[in-house]
Amino acid sequence: LKKPNKRFSFFSFQNEINEVPFFDIQLPYELALKIFQYLGKTELGRCAQVSRTWKVLAEDEVLWYRLCQQEGYLLDTSISDHSCWKLALKDCRARERTLKTNWKNRIGAVSQLRYELGKILCDVHSCDGVVIAGYTSGAVRLWDTRTWDYTAPILEPMHGPGDAGPQPHVSFVRINSSLAVAAYEDGTVSVWSLMFGREPIHHYQHNQRIQALALGSEGAAVVTASGFEVKVESPNDRGFWQTTETFEIQKLVNFLNLVPDVTGSPVTVAAAEDIVYLLKAEDPGKILHSVYGQPVTCLDVSTHEAAFGVKTFGWLLNEPNQILLYNLETSQCLKKMGNSTGDFTCVNLQNSPPNMVVTGNKDRRVRVFDLRKSESLCSLYAHQLGVSAVQMDDWKIVSGGEEGLVCVWDQRMGTKLWEMHARHPVRHVWFNSHSLITANIPDEKTPRGASITDDDLTVHRKHQGIIYAYEFSVDQLAVESVLPICRSSYDEVTGYNYNIGLAVPYDNI
Repeated sequence: LKKPNKRFSFFSFQNEINEVPFFDIQLPYELALKIFQYLGKTELGRCAQVSRTWKVLAEDEVLWYRLCQQEGYLLDTSISDHSCWKLALKDCRARERTLKTNWKNRIGAVSQLRYELGKILCDVHSCDGVVIAGYTSGAVRLWDTRTWDYTAPILEPMHGPGDAGPQPHVSFVRINSSLAVAAYEDGTVSVWSLMFGREPIHHYQHNQRIQALALGSEGAAVVTASGFEVKVESPNDRGFWQTTETFEIQKLVNFLNLVPDVTGSPVTVAAAEDIVYLLKAEDPGKILHSVYGQPVTCLDVSTHEAAFGVKTFGWLLNEPNQILLYNLETSQCLKKMGNSTGDFTCVNLQNSPPNMVVTGNKDRRVRVFDLRKSESLCSLYAHQLGVSAVQMDDWKIVSGGEEGLVCVWDQRMGTKLWEMHARHPVRHVWFNSHSLITANIPDEKTPRGASITDDDLTVHRKHQGIIYAYEFSVDQLAVESVLPICRSSYDEVTGYNYNIGLAVPYDNI
């Protein structure tokens, strides 16, 4: 006899279910499905072993689609995009475990982002794998590491009638999902759209050198500080750029941040020596924090809070350096964290997990604070010359130091997983689940032996600074980004963690 089609019989059985046996009663399928929505993966797997009817119910696509969304996977998809959401969730979890293993064991590929004619690297910023870099030659370059296509497109400056000479140095660069911004030494600011080519869509001028530049993570608001003036530029409803707000403050601005996810006019947090301003259109000169003799050493903001480090000296030596946390809505100080003799040099609040903040200090330590307890969860002895950049997620910390060392830490274990070294201080660190961007930027922009009147457009590579792009995803085939002569094909031994694709020539073994 011909065997029956099990696949057909199973789905026909699923379509015929109208009532589900639920202990001593019969429930409609929709009502039983609502009850099963409160179960997790383990409970659904146990229920699937009860009976054939319960198996059909426990493997319903609606349940597994909701579980996949709750765990943060495939958030931009609809339920019709996959035929089996249980298998999709399993694949996502397996991919996450593989990425975590690759991060811990340093398995992946590394590439250097260089532009030889740019001379000395001045500033670097990145957003979702797109890197922008500014140089002393006045050039601004972009790389999209998501495609591993390292052709660096040029972002043309705004040329005036008398701009035949050399371009001024780039002071700051910023990028988000739609805009790129560069500020130059002569006080000019250029704004490019990532959708409309290489020519600037907006250009404006300050009378003095620009001390700080901020670009929102989303939207199209640019804030610059020059002298005692803070200027906000954004497009109107018709798309024409204009100066929307101008704020006059008492001291020179050191740090500038735009508050993310703000509806209406932009809200800016500016740190000017020992004063922190909250700049709004309706309240232009509001002071968030001010203590004479305690300058602000670092600043970061999230949607509702601002975290900054303060330095004590003089007659206040008995009071330690601290990180202060302020609520931006009530302007109240929520927490005072830290008890360090060194200055806090960097703080990351916006990219940290909820109720967490990570800081770097001149005393060579990286500290993670729990905002609910105001105490340090871990303190890592990281860098010999002080910490210059930090970022963390739910299980790891990436820190950069003044000596050029990039360290990856396991936060819960408090142990160093691996490190990489370059010549210059680490000024930029950014990572997501599968990639890492670091930038070593020289402090000396005119190195010894490099003449200003020299006709040679290049500078020795050791003076230029460097940007590294690491890829840990197995799906990206990142090893193909390294030339075959630079790839190692031997089998790694157990415990050997220096297995990033080599960046120097290596023979095939």
